[in-house]
Amino acid sequence: MHSNMTSDSIMNRKVRPRSSPEFKVECAQLVIDQGYSVRDAAQAMGVGKSTLGKWVQKLKSERAGNILPGQPLTDEQREISELKRQIKRLETEKDILKRLRLF
Repeated sequence: MHSNMTSDSIMNRKVRPRSSPEFKVECAQLVIDQGYSVRDAAQAMGVGKSTLGKWVQKLKSERAGNILPGQPLTDEQREISELKRQIKRLETEKDILKRLRLF
């Protein structure tokens, strides 16, 4: 696999900083709870309009009890995701132990 990008162009690419879930929620709350437009909130918080629009939709969805793909924004949804992972791991371990007892 060969890429047209040289090592110089890779080194000069702008790397976007990762925003914390708390920051994303704070930005989305400006739109949802405080009535700011996406454009005004994005400009005030220094993020792109489309990025903030995605965060707003994700927060609305999580508040409605739906989980979209990707990292959850709210503490509650992060906890639910972690608990689901733990349940899946424990069920897998239980199945393995059941199979071992059969042989």
